[in-house]
Formats: sequence, C-alpha cells, structure tokens
Amino acid sequence: MDKLVIRGGNRLSGTIPVSGAKNAALTLIPCTLLTEEPLTLRNLPRLADIDGFQHLMTQFGVSVSIQGKRPEDFGRVVTFEASRLTSSVAPYDLVRKMRASILVLGPMLARMGEATVSMPGGCAIGNRPIDLHLKALEAFGATIEMAQGYVKAIAPDGGLPGGDFDFPVVSVGATENALMAAVLANGTSRLFNAAREPEIVDLCNLLVAMGAEIENIGQSDLVIHGAKRLNGATYKVMPDRIEAGSYACAAAITGGDVRLEGAKASDMASTLHAMRNIGIEIDEDPKGINVRASGALKPVNLTTAPFPGLATDMQAQLMSLLCKAEGTSVLKETIFENRFMHVPELSRMGATIETEGRTAIVKGPADLTGAEVMATDLRASMSLIIAALAAEGETTVRRIYHLDRGYERLEEKLQLVGADIERVGDD
Repeated sequence: MDKLVIRGGNRLSGTIPVSGAKNAALTLIPCTLLTEEPLTLRNLPRLADIDGFQHLMTQFGVSVSIQGKRPEDFGRVVTFEASRLTSSVAPYDLVRKMRASILVLGPMLARMGEATVSMPGGCAIGNRPIDLHLKALEAFGATIEMAQGYVKAIAPDGGLPGGDFDFPVVSVGATENALMAAVLANGTSRLFNAAREPEIVDLCNLLVAMGAEIENIGQSDLVIHGAKRLNGATYKVMPDRIEAGSYACAAAITGGDVRLEGAKASDMASTLHAMRNIGIEIDEDPKGINVRASGALKPVNLTTAPFPGLATDMQAQLMSLLCKAEGTSVLKETIFENRFMHVPELSRMGATIETEGRTAIVKGPADLTGAEVMATDLRASMSLIIAALAAEGETTVRRIYHLDRGYERLEEKLQLVGADIERVGDD
C-alpha cells in the first residue's frame, strides 16, 4: 500500500491541468447502456473509480477500447460499445467497491426491461440511501423487488410508460438514475425539485447529443420526452470543479500563484466566492482560473448546500485552508452527517478545531507541523495534503487509495508547481 510524503513550506507557482470530472464521468459511462451504437468519451480521467466502472461495463457485455495510453498523458479517450448486452446483473463483488454502481439501474431497466443491482452498502461519510432512486423508477412504471441484498427493477411489457416524480429532497444520484431511465420511456416524464449540479447538466447534454429530448436543462423542473432509441456520440467530459477547487486551496495555503488550466469558473462560483471572502485573488478567463494569495487569510462562515450552494465535496479542503486564517471560522455541513473525520488528523498536525454535531469551529492561525496521518475518505484525504503543504517539516499520509479514486496523478500535478511530494511504498 503506497503512502505520500510531503515536506511543507514550498510556495506553489505554475500551471496545473484540470482533469475531467470524476463525478460526471461516473454518470456518463452508464449512458452506453442506452444505445447499441458506440459511445466515445474524451477527457476521461485515469482514476481507480473509472477503472472499476469500466470493469462493471464489461460484466454486461460492453466492449471497452482505450486510447491515450501514454503514461505522460492526463486523461484518456475511451469508446464503449453495448451492441449486445449479455447480463443485466451488477454483482456485489463489483458494486461494493463503488457506490456509483447504482447508476446502472436506470439505463439498464430502460434498455433491457429489467435490472438487478446489489445494494451499495455503507459509506464512510454517512448514510446515502437509494430510496429516492427506487421511488422515481416506480413513478415511471417500474416494479421494485428487494431480496438477499439485491434490488431488482422490472418494467411492464412494452417498456416504461414514464411519469412524474417530485423529489422530497434534492438528490444528485437519484436525479441521474431517473434521467437515464426516462429518456427511453414511452411517454413524457417530469422531475420536480431535481438536482441542478453541473454534472447533471453534463449528463443532460450527453443524452441530448445521443438524441434525447430534455427541456429545462440546468433547472430544478425537468421534462423528458421518451425516445424509441438513442444513437451513439462522441462527448468531452466536463472539467472537474472539485479537483480545481482543491488545487486552488493548495495554492492559497502556500501563498502561491497557480493557474488552473481548463477549470470552468461558472461551475464552481460558490467555491470561488468563498475563497475571495477568505482573501484570495481569483482571476477568471474562458480557458482557466488564476489563483493568487499574498496577504493574510480572513476567517469566514460557510455552509454546504446543494448546487448552486457550496459543494459538500469542498468542505474539508476549505477547512484546511481556514486553519491558517487569522480568526475563528465556522463551517456547517448540511449534506452528510459524518463528514468531519479529517478533523482528528488535522488536529494531529496542530490545527485547533472543535466540532458540535454538523458544525466545525476552526481557530487560526495554526502553526501546522508535519505528522503521520491517515486518510479516511476521498475529500478528507485531500484536506490532509493541503495542510501538509503549509506545515513545517514532513507529513506522511497513509491509505492514499482514497485519493486515487478521485485525483488523477495528484503528486505529479503538485510537483509541476513546486511541491515537495512523493509517492513511496509503505513499509
């Protein structure tokens, strides 16, 4: 098992290329199940979760062709072809490794008339039930059966008729599953209080490129007119707004000057707004974002919320940055109930953070020092890297397989801008 060793104190300066978005890619890949024609995705990041989802696709009989295999390349071009599906079952051994596997339920049901998917299981950052996924599919005409840890969805003879569903709370995953099921339904479906995240827009744009008819893209009320069939397409995955925000925090905590090449400011306005309030200079242009930090960091109060609010996936990284702010900051987590697991590890590095339920109080500026720390989940892992870049001495981050799920070749990108970081084999 590898670990990362970071020697802090270097000011980051230069350009970091932003990869394709993991959260978007994991939604776009299942779209291959909706058509017999090839689907080619460009800018697909090289991540453990992407590899796992590609393996799941082959379980269904999908052929996968990978271009861009040169080790120096960031991202790949991957073509999926599901001309003949040989299975409609997503087994436990594959699904247990990645919660996003539940996103095959909707498209498989729409294409094959039935789908059987293992329950995803637990999640380190809190309970993420799939009840809204199932209720939306039932509203479209599916019958849901649950037995022995599996969910089986069955469409009526002749396919899903479509229908209306009003989400009682905003759910990104359930919105995605419902969209992919609705595009091949026989009638018109309406989703109310749907998620509006940029990754949802990216999914809608791909489905439209494949021949789907979707109204109100980017809004909370979506109208989907079912099509008899969808065609293949070639599509570029959107840039990763969470990766870009993470590297922006890394630049800021070191007093750096970094260009995030390919980042799209409109997808991450809440993150950039928070960073400007902290005292970071942000310049936007059509091809990227420039992040500069020269003065003292200011404390802020932040609350996570569904898009267009502050992404929960940025909470941990901003917390690390605020450890160096001059004053007391308050962060409230409204999305997940167990997303402060990075706090004890940051405390080992000298941070002063108190938690009360879903609220964290950060008192700064902290004199961060290197330590042995352990990653607990994907974004918590990145918060430790950010803190280590500003800490005095050497920090060792273990269990970095979490990072490999969501950050493409992280140490190489940080090395590009002057970080003293290396990946080494664990003892």
